[in-house]
Amino acid sequence: MEASHQTLVSFYIWIFVYCLAEFSFSSVFSPCKLIRPFHLNGLHRSGDVILGGLFEVHYTSVFPELTFDPPGFRHALTMAFAIEEINENPNLLPDVTLGYSLYDNCATLVIGFSAAISLASGQEEQFVPQTGCFGSPPVLGIVGDSFSTFSIATSDVLGLFRLPIVSYFATCSCLSDRRRFPSFFRTIPNDAFQVHAMIQILKHFDWTWVGLLVSDDDYGLHVAQSFQSELTQSGLGCLAYLEVLPWGENPTELRRIVEVIKKSVARVIIVFAHQIHMIQLMEEVLKQNATGLQWLASEAWTTAVVLQTPRLMPYLGGTLGIAISRGEIPGLQHFLQKTRPGDNYHNENSMIRQFWEHTFQCRFSPTTSWVEAGGAFCTGEEDLQSVETEFLDVSNLRPEYNIYKAVYALAYALDDMLKCEPGRGPFTDNSCAFLQTMEPWQKIKYLYLSFDQNGDALPTYDILNWQWLPDGGVKVQKVGIVKKSTFNDEELKLDEDKIFWNFNDNQVPPESVCSTNCPPGTRMARQKGQPVCCFDCIPCSEGKFSNATDASLPRLCPEDFWSSPLRDLCVPKKTEFLSYQEPLGVCLTTASVLGTISCAVVLAIFTCHRQTPMVKANNSELSFLLLFSLKLCFLCSLLFIGQPRLWTCQLRHVAFGISFVLCVSCILVKTMVVLAVFKASKPGGGANLKWFGAAQQKRTVFALTCIQAAVCSVWIVMASPVPHKNIQYHNDIIVYECLVGSIIGFSVLLGYIGMLAVISFILAFLARNLPDNFNEAKLITFSMLIFCAVWVAFVPAYISSPGKYADAVEVFAILASSFGLLMSLFGPKCYVILMRPEKNTKKAIMARGTNTTSSAISYRGNSITIRDLKRLNNLIKRLLLF
Repeated sequence: MEASHQTLVSFYIWIFVYCLAEFSFSSVFSPCKLIRPFHLNGLHRSGDVILGGLFEVHYTSVFPELTFDPPGFRHALTMAFAIEEINENPNLLPDVTLGYSLYDNCATLVIGFSAAISLASGQEEQFVPQTGCFGSPPVLGIVGDSFSTFSIATSDVLGLFRLPIVSYFATCSCLSDRRRFPSFFRTIPNDAFQVHAMIQILKHFDWTWVGLLVSDDDYGLHVAQSFQSELTQSGLGCLAYLEVLPWGENPTELRRIVEVIKKSVARVIIVFAHQIHMIQLMEEVLKQNATGLQWLASEAWTTAVVLQTPRLMPYLGGTLGIAISRGEIPGLQHFLQKTRPGDNYHNENSMIRQFWEHTFQCRFSPTTSWVEAGGAFCTGEEDLQSVETEFLDVSNLRPEYNIYKAVYALAYALDDMLKCEPGRGPFTDNSCAFLQTMEPWQKIKYLYLSFDQNGDALPTYDILNWQWLPDGGVKVQKVGIVKKSTFNDEELKLDEDKIFWNFNDNQVPPESVCSTNCPPGTRMARQKGQPVCCFDCIPCSEGKFSNATDASLPRLCPEDFWSSPLRDLCVPKKTEFLSYQEPLGVCLTTASVLGTISCAVVLAIFTCHRQTPMVKANNSELSFLLLFSLKLCFLCSLLFIGQPRLWTCQLRHVAFGISFVLCVSCILVKTMVVLAVFKASKPGGGANLKWFGAAQQKRTVFALTCIQAAVCSVWIVMASPVPHKNIQYHNDIIVYECLVGSIIGFSVLLGYIGMLAVISFILAFLARNLPDNFNEAKLITFSMLIFCAVWVAFVPAYISSPGKYADAVEVFAILASSFGLLMSLFGPKCYVILMRPEKNTKKAIMARGTNTTSSAISYRGNSITIRDLKRLNNLIKRLLLF
């Protein structure tokens, strides 16, 4: 559609250039003639310098009497007032009288373009070219047009001759192109700023899903392109739809557009269009009863009184709009009140006559049908103040103030140019311009003093709110302002307490989102095939968190932290180790303490009865050392309970390994002593007992223990066990454990204990058939059987147990094997000492298993003679001495 407008503009340019070519090649005796006459509604005043103006006084040229626009006519008279005010000012252009030629563009490109050409070239019926051209053109500057498309068309052509054009309402950002439009200026900010301002409003209210309606012209189409680009780059929202409002009557298209609006979940609609488009659109909105919408108005229709009616307020109430900054023009209302069809300045000015007929519903030249219908005849003496007309309302001067500034900008530029001192001018050889030979392009040099390098004014907008009063009236309230800040950013100020919202709760703005905000703890996942504003909220995965709304990517928690159940923050991970506070730790600690106490009790019993045969016959010194080592075994299990530290990790396995080697070494030596004693009972075997004296037994135990101590020392030096935070078992739990450092070292430690235990078991098994009274072989065999069974079962259980349960398995194995040794080796003896003291005598021990009434006895199938029994009694005496 934009291309069609460009084509139309190019067509007019081509016609203009064609006429120039015809003019150039025609004979000096063949004048240029007007192809056909055309009539324009105008308002004129003569003067030394003429300024032109283009205003929208009618919506269309087809039925001007039905589409008269009082605000548009007020715009035209504002320019007339400004020129009259300048002429009366002795300090501004004191020797020059300004005149004006104001035309109605009828909101039609053809008429607007024709009016602009007329201002630049005149409307003489015939023009005879001369050999030399001199003098000024009919006008030295034009105020207008109000439409961007019209301004583009006129600037494309008149810009070739550098005729200054100052628009008061054309906002298309394309007009800031100084290469294409070198003579175009405006007193209204361009659309780029307005687009930014709209996006700031959307951001302020968190409206991320909006609809956009634009007019089918350069103004609307450029805005649509700019708005889409800015919204996408800002990442603040998305367009639910983009629709182009047609020019003229097109009910089918309007019906389709309103249906799109109703189906969409977007509650906010932004409209960059002219009030004529909104009038047509709202008729269809009324038909389809499309309520519950929040409208955002561009400057083109924010102040359109024709839309601020009780009939439309159920739909347009609460509208927020961007409007041109309001200004005060003293004396304007009095000037408007003097408007008369017969005024000296306004004689034969068609626009005044049309305004008069529209206001008083009369005709100066009534037709027969008008008279027959009862229509009145205009006399020109009607009282303008007796009727209620929007024309006299000067309480909200916005476009008028821009017109006022545009006229003064041209006047000051002309004044500065005429005050130029020869030799200090801005032109060639520092020359100045003179009124009689002035060229329009010379004025552009001075106009830049009032505008920026792009010909734009300082961007400032008011934010207006359409408020529906309880009595049915309408009030347009200023609720904010948006302007350029110091750093060239848009600064938006809104007073939300003053805003009226046309919803159930007038104090709460509506929501307009495709998807609701994702709360902390979730992330946004885009919906396939939808804009970025349409998404699903997915909970963050374990170990990740998001503490902001609408997070796109969750963040990973630090190593020692884990995401909370809501995934909105990171909390320290739970720690797991075999603790003294948990039931398992309490049970194992209690068992360890009980074992230690049991060892102390047994030691006390043996100490108290150390002179009894039962204690002596069981090698009391080794028994005491064995009880001490068992106590160490019970106590070393406590090193496996509690949070691992470096010293506990290093000490636990050292204490465990040395304690158990000491324990098993004592058992091994006791077994070897029993075998040696009974071997000595045979002829010639007594000499072997010298190797198993008390000193030799202690040295043997010490040597065997030192080997384990050496293994532990090498292990700690080469690859010491260290505490470790393990997160492999559970992602949200830190398992504190001790790394063994060296599997080989740990294996050698366990293997050495196992080797001693196996040797003890084998030796005890070989001595199992000796007499029961003084033989510990059966007890040792049973205890070693328990010990080996426990530690054989420990290996697979330890490997397969994670975290603290591996420590629990090891503690259980320590306690089980320790209790097994304690109960197996010392339980029966304590029973005899405490419960059967009659058996704890030398006689009972020596008599047990013997019968002197027979010359021979049989013991478990073996025949023992009287001589053997005597020898056996001597050996028993020796055992009692150990």
